[in-house]
Amino acid sequence: MLGHLVGLVKVRVTRGVNLAIRDLRSSDPYVVVRMGKQKLKTRVVRKSINPEWNDELTLSIEDPTIPVKLDVFDKDTFFDDPMGNAELDIGPLVEAATMRIQLQGVADNSVVKKLVPNRQNCLAEESAIYLSEGTVKQDVVLRLRNVECGEVELQLQWIDIPGSKGS
Repeated sequence: MLGHLVGLVKVRVTRGVNLAIRDLRSSDPYVVVRMGKQKLKTRVVRKSINPEWNDELTLSIEDPTIPVKLDVFDKDTFFDDPMGNAELDIGPLVEAATMRIQLQGVADNSVVKKLVPNRQNCLAEESAIYLSEGTVKQDVVLRLRNVECGEVELQLQWIDIPGSKGS
């Protein structure tokens, strides 16, 4: 099984900003993170359009070309209302992680790569991939699609698996 894995990505779903109102005055949002057949959820934050989750979810990476998909929902009794979605390409993060050997000796918190928002991605602002305490991290703000407003802030961290393809 490990032979197929490239590594792991720890996804910290930090917070939502200005999410859509789906109940009377607010929403009860949670995030579903999917990649291929993997599906992980954050906890529900009651009555907030600016929720603080700080939930850590870990994805196994077999194919870095498969995007990470986020769906935000409003928790209701019978049917959870959609509150937008976004997609994230983790290819640049995986690429930086595999380059890390060449980056030895680079100062902590040095930016390895910057990604800019464009029509092909969901980035709300520039996203930096950087080295922090020997690990490759990326701070991301995603603008939600298919909704009137809202952004989700994430921090990604690459985790090597000894004996995997990415090591």
